[in-house]
Amino acid sequence: MYALKFNQDLCASCLTADCLVKCQYINVDRETAHDEMMKIIKGEKSFILHDCVTCYGCQEYCPKGNHPFYMISERREENGMLTSSRPVTNLWINIGEPRGEYRVGEIKEKALSCCLIGEFMELARGKLFDGIRSSYILGMEFFCQAVYLHFAKSSVIKERLPRVIEKINQLGIKKLICMHDECYGSFTSLAPAYGMEVPFEPIHYLEYLYERLRELKSEITPLNIKAAYQRPCSSRLSPDKYHFVGDIFDLIGVELVEREYQGDNALCCGEPLRVGDRYELANDVQKRNIDDMVKNKSKYCVFNCLFCQLALSEKVSKRGISPIHIIDLCKIAIGEKGVE
Repeated sequence: MYALKFNQDLCASCLTADCLVKCQYINVDRETAHDEMMKIIKGEKSFILHDCVTCYGCQEYCPKGNHPFYMISERREENGMLTSSRPVTNLWINIGEPRGEYRVGEIKEKALSCCLIGEFMELARGKLFDGIRSSYILGMEFFCQAVYLHFAKSSVIKERLPRVIEKINQLGIKKLICMHDECYGSFTSLAPAYGMEVPFEPIHYLEYLYERLRELKSEITPLNIKAAYQRPCSSRLSPDKYHFVGDIFDLIGVELVEREYQGDNALCCGEPLRVGDRYELANDVQKRNIDDMVKNKSKYCVFNCLFCQLALSEKVSKRGISPIHIIDLCKIAIGEKGVE
């Protein structure tokens, strides 16, 4: 069984305890944060294990790259602490079980990974994906498994993720463009954290999109709009790719509004909180987030994660903000899609 690579000494000598001090959902000072994290590491009881909402934020906040959220998830599972009801947890575990159901296109050395989400195949149409769309993988066999972090089920990830990686490798893929943010995080953060070798090069689709837009620069008509970006929890696993949102916006003439809940301070979409029976907190988070968009005169709410889009589209629409996936926004800029 794979084991988490974690250096206890890095946490013991940490002077900031930013992993918990910066948390949006738990209010603790530096001393308390440090003490509670050390309790978690030592396998002792800590209120953090109960209060953590699985936003992934501490993975980004940790200045030493020491995987605090993965450690919290491990300790929760060891202590039998469910983050959601047992029926819901088991439902999700069963949903993600590989059953030999998948589709592959005309596989080349570079391919698109659509995880198990068919909607990505629809998004991957048009000039932005010319020359790559026919080379794709889609289905349960390629499900990245990162969602089980929300359920404190690291054991499921350790069992299944190596099989996903091997299945992709068997197809001869050398470069994999990950349409699903969590897939990229699984291959570049989760897998290395647990000592899993990834024999292909994962490429974040935002990076691919940016480079493709540069190639199509002569076809871009600046949109001249203001937009808020809904940063997904999975983006915390690949914070080095977040800048591509701003880079893409600059290319297509979109102003990323300055607001309280963006960047490091971003709030999640709220639905993982609801799955964990934290209904009042979910409602509060969604209200504060959307109020912030309205206050700063956002015309669009731009999504990366389809789950975030499903959770918030109706809610932002009722406040006069148009919900749109970042790929569709880029298609508008190159004239392939009408303004919504």
